[in-house]
Amino acid sequence: ARLLSAAELRRYRGAPGEPGLYLALLGRVFDVERGRKHYGPGGAYSGLAGRDATRAFASGDFTPAGLVDNVSGLSPPELLSIHSWLSFYSDNYDPVGKLVGRFYDENGAPTEALREIEAAIEEALKFQAESEQKKEQFPPCNSEWSSAKGTRFWCSRESGGVHRDWAGVPRKLYRPGSQGSRCVCVRSTGPPWGQPDSSQHSDRGDLDNPHLEQYEGCHPLAEQCVLTG
Repeated sequence: ARLLSAAELRRYRGAPGEPGLYLALLGRVFDVERGRKHYGPGGAYSGLAGRDATRAFASGDFTPAGLVDNVSGLSPPELLSIHSWLSFYSDNYDPVGKLVGRFYDENGAPTEALREIEAAIEEALKFQAESEQKKEQFPPCNSEWSSAKGTRFWCSRESGGVHRDWAGVPRKLYRPGSQGSRCVCVRSTGPPWGQPDSSQHSDRGDLDNPHLEQYEGCHPLAEQCVLTG
């Protein structure tokens, strides 16, 4: 793979007389000539050209302070944004080579900084997958509030944007290590989540999950619950 220095990459900002239009993300250099209207001089993303501005892809900060490759302290959603953009460029633009610096050394080998950020992205992807699974298991309730009636929670087969063949009943879900709870819909029949259907289960779905709590004053199997006061 071609190795470019930061000084070489700066020559590829798409201005007249310059050899091309490149940008780098996590040290990987892409030819973005076909996106010239976006990345060329005067384009909305021209600040990304000729440099590695990985942090801006996560933060949306296109000021000089944000157009940098320092990715320390980014949150999991921001890391996922970088991952998404890297997939986008890999799918839509031609790779040119690698930028020697923070993410690749002078031999084109990954640096410790790159390995750390890739490991952090993997953790963020894993957390995202677990969160999606949890949302399938415990979809959010529908809710509404009025000064006259108080708060109403209810479950349907589409509550929380999760389409399913069961409605469930409202419960408080507590997340280990965090304070407070949120209303989720819990399957009240069949085997617990992730367990094969067999005659050994109690046919209570996930009602016995230890992180759940029933709403006081509500029937344990009602699909809606009204809290006054």
